[in-house]
Amino acid sequence: MWGKLSKFILANRPFVLIALFTFTALMAWQASYVRLAFNAGQVLPKTDSSYIEYENFKKKFGEDGTILFLGVKSEDINQRKAFNGWKTLTEDISRIKGIKNTLSTGNLLDLKKDTTKHQFVLTPLHSGPIQTDMAMDSLHQRINRLPFYDGLVFNSKNKASLLAITFDTEVLNSPARVPVINQILEKSRAFSKENNIKIHYSGLPYIRTVISEKIYNEFTLFSIVAITVAALVLLFFFRSFYAVLFPILIVLTGLIWSLGILGILGYDITLLTGLIPPLIVIIGIPNSILLINKYHHEFKKVGDKMSAMSLVIERIALTTLIANVTTAIGFGVLYFTKSELLMEFGVVAAISIMCMWIITLCLIPIIFSYLPSPKSGQTKHLEGKFLNVLLNKIDTLVQTKRTWIYGTTLLLIVAAIVGISRMDINGYVVDDLPKQDSVYQDMTFFDKNFNGVLPLDIVIDAKHKNGIMNLSTIKKVEKLEKMIATYPEFSRGISIVDILKFSSQAFYGGDTAFYRVPNSMDKGFILSYMENSGTNKEDMSKSFMDSNKQVIRVGFQMKDVGSSKINQLIQEIHPRIDSIFSPSKYRVSLTGSSMIFIKGTNYLIQNLRDSLLLAIGLITIIMWILFRGVKMVLISLLPNIIPLVITAGIMGFFGIPLKPSTILIFSIALGIASDQTIYFLTRYRQELRTTTRSIIQIVSDTLKETGRSMIYVAFILFFGFGIFATSSFGGTAALGILISLTLLMALIFNLILLPALLLSLEKERI
Repeated sequence: MWGKLSKFILANRPFVLIALFTFTALMAWQASYVRLAFNAGQVLPKTDSSYIEYENFKKKFGEDGTILFLGVKSEDINQRKAFNGWKTLTEDISRIKGIKNTLSTGNLLDLKKDTTKHQFVLTPLHSGPIQTDMAMDSLHQRINRLPFYDGLVFNSKNKASLLAITFDTEVLNSPARVPVINQILEKSRAFSKENNIKIHYSGLPYIRTVISEKIYNEFTLFSIVAITVAALVLLFFFRSFYAVLFPILIVLTGLIWSLGILGILGYDITLLTGLIPPLIVIIGIPNSILLINKYHHEFKKVGDKMSAMSLVIERIALTTLIANVTTAIGFGVLYFTKSELLMEFGVVAAISIMCMWIITLCLIPIIFSYLPSPKSGQTKHLEGKFLNVLLNKIDTLVQTKRTWIYGTTLLLIVAAIVGISRMDINGYVVDDLPKQDSVYQDMTFFDKNFNGVLPLDIVIDAKHKNGIMNLSTIKKVEKLEKMIATYPEFSRGISIVDILKFSSQAFYGGDTAFYRVPNSMDKGFILSYMENSGTNKEDMSKSFMDSNKQVIRVGFQMKDVGSSKINQLIQEIHPRIDSIFSPSKYRVSLTGSSMIFIKGTNYLIQNLRDSLLLAIGLITIIMWILFRGVKMVLISLLPNIIPLVITAGIMGFFGIPLKPSTILIFSIALGIASDQTIYFLTRYRQELRTTTRSIIQIVSDTLKETGRSMIYVAFILFFGFGIFATSSFGGTAALGILISLTLLMALIFNLILLPALLLSLEKERI
């Protein structure tokens, strides 16, 4: 089969080149349609109960997570000049196309009772600029008499204030969001400069926009750096212009194909899919290294470039195919998480890796067949003294110190298990950003002054029409709000209860003593006023209650305290909620963007663990098909699984939590690391079938011949993944560092433990 493939490729070189060039042009055309993602990406599958609940919530009450917050903490904001500027800023932003409304101390509305029309009327607390300091003082006194806004728009305890900006959802989830946010930033920075007041920015629209911009910048940067690193490593090993230029051109072709695949499948560039182009460069280069290394090795033996290249395809095509399949498996198993975000990443990466194999297998033989025959200087790397000395020492170690090798391995495993016992499972909304990043620092500001900006909603279903407006139910909701408010991780709530309190205060002429839940005597009067209020005969409470008055929402903001802490809080809060709202009479659920993030983190941890087990299972099957026998499967798996265990131990010792971005490491690293084992064992089995030498001699020769390519490949992968350590996203940086470390350990175990196991377990020729 491989002999026929070799003949076809070399006999039809112009045809193959034209076909690949045409297909690459088509892929480049498809790549032009790829766009940056402007939403967070769907983590939970559509069949998940939490996802379904969240979608039902949005249908009833609208999209959450649409508010961008501007926060200030300065005594100057209460001075006339700065306050007028704050008011003007609020009004200017409200006029930007794509903004639904704004709310700050600059445009607060008071609730007044209209006894003639028997309704409540929302009226501006003030209009026009404040002209005198006395008027400013009077206004602040009126603001402080509106407890409805305390904790929502301003914090009377620490004098912080915010401007809440609500986006139109169509603009929010489209590229149009960027110019809108840029206008907001431009106007707010002008205010900040003019009044010397620092403004803090947060909210999901802002966080997602900043992250999207960083993704785009790193997408471009890492692709360039990956190519540069690959070129430098190739130059270091081969010392040949051709051996650098053409592999780089080939991986650039693969990069175009990967973007084309994104375009064909209609996927956007997310935090994960943005990693695919540099990953393809890093993973694709080893194919070229193996082919060129084998070509130089065979040419030195036969002296004819066409014969040597034909032998390369025949002898190494299967090895590289299986190696690329195992790598693709490491990514492809992410499809089975049923998480849209990971499915897209896994599918595109797996397909791109196999396409990269096809491109390399075709182009390296064709290109080098047109080039002049290798000169002695170009094959000199095969005689590199340093690697020869290193491999000879490893060979001696394997032959004479196997007991020491096994003992050291066992100690490392025991130490790793201790580290794993210390591992924490945790994820944050912005933990992928460094603590010195402005987004992180600004979120800390809102956490401290307003108890967070991440939306959380509690939905209460009374199970029958009009059930929520029962006075006893309203008091239960008030009790719930007070209970949640005792936790410092949550802001004060806002619900129909707060509107009722505000209405009660308005009904009694604005007296703050009546900011309370109406009693049984005045409830009917206040509710009748409320029902007559609003615009277009819409009930002013519609944002917090459905039309049947059966379902109510209680909105909170929460701090970004991590999935681990929130999971603990939810477990603690649920029984307390049930004690207020009996499950037999009410159905209560926690939802919102924040809960979807927490549920998504929990879901991914579980499913990525299952995907790792699936990857191990699939790779085990491949190893069984290739090498047969329990012993050989064991020999092939141990050198790759042990590094994963050690990496997990290192994460435990260094406090690196297990979260979606770090658990990805294991299936990806396993797929890539298995390549080294396949290179070694396929060469070993070929020698076993074609020679009569002893196992000791075959293992020694295999180590010295394939060890060189394994080291070349490992260096490419180590430095290639190492570039991600410079990422501004903590998860991406951890991914790069830990995969680099895991692959380096896999190289060591494949060069030392693998041959030692062969010598110990393969005592007879088979």
